[in-house]
Amino acid sequence: MAATRRRSPLDRSPLASFGLHAGLLAATAVALFPPLWLLVTSFKPNSEAFSTSLVKSFTLGNYTHVVRDTYFLTWFGNSLIVVFGTTVIGVFVAATTGYALSRFRFPGMRPLMWVLLVTQMFPMAVLIVPLYNTMATLGLLNQPVGLILTYLTVAVPLCAWLMKGFFDTIPVAIDESGRVDGLSPFGTFWRLVLPLAKPGLAVAGFYTFVTAWAEVAYATAFMTGEENLTLAGGLQTFVNRYGADWGSMTAAAVIIAVPAALVFGFAQRHLVAGLTAGATKS
Repeated sequence: MAATRRRSPLDRSPLASFGLHAGLLAATAVALFPPLWLLVTSFKPNSEAFSTSLVKSFTLGNYTHVVRDTYFLTWFGNSLIVVFGTTVIGVFVAATTGYALSRFRFPGMRPLMWVLLVTQMFPMAVLIVPLYNTMATLGLLNQPVGLILTYLTVAVPLCAWLMKGFFDTIPVAIDESGRVDGLSPFGTFWRLVLPLAKPGLAVAGFYTFVTAWAEVAYATAFMTGEENLTLAGGLQTFVNRYGADWGSMTAAAVIIAVPAALVFGFAQRHLVAGLTAGATKS
């Protein structure tokens, strides 16, 4: 009896191939429609914001209005301060925490790991009131420092878990060689292990950046007054009970998306490797 040839997953019928490509095209269209609609609408006057045509009356007025007549540049500066502080502090704390969990055994290590995991289970809406009361008591409302500390509570636990998994993939022999050369544990971490962890650091940095750059709930609850808002909170000023300035809001959203796209483009070569390494061990 002749051996039957095993069918490869790539051997599809024409109908199956058509269905697969049609599904991929539909998913691509669904994913691309919102940003394309946002971009096109930003070049339309408000009267044509919901028209089905592309651009009848092309205008840059929305962009000039946002930059010149609103607090957009102030919001941008506030966001840069918050994002820079959150990213630098968050990545450092997450990296040192992940390294300690990966290399050392100490009392309370297992409960600490569970605490880092459980904190991710609480939705932001549940935490707004206690965080608001805490920040009000400490005098941190309307202060970038308060918003940075709030975002660290979101970013650090997940990034610490990710970095712990990544450090698990780096041979312990590297640490041992550092100790032989007379380095302290922190010196071994800083000079030998951390340079090997660039993919994991890229993922942690990108996550903390996105957390601080795009978060809305905390930014609007803890920061009041237009001069104190970040970009995420400032977008909401274009929509009120009397109407919405869709042209200005879409123009501002496009400008906000540019830095995020640049950061993603800079970090994307490390993202896949970092996510894969961080997911292989826990």
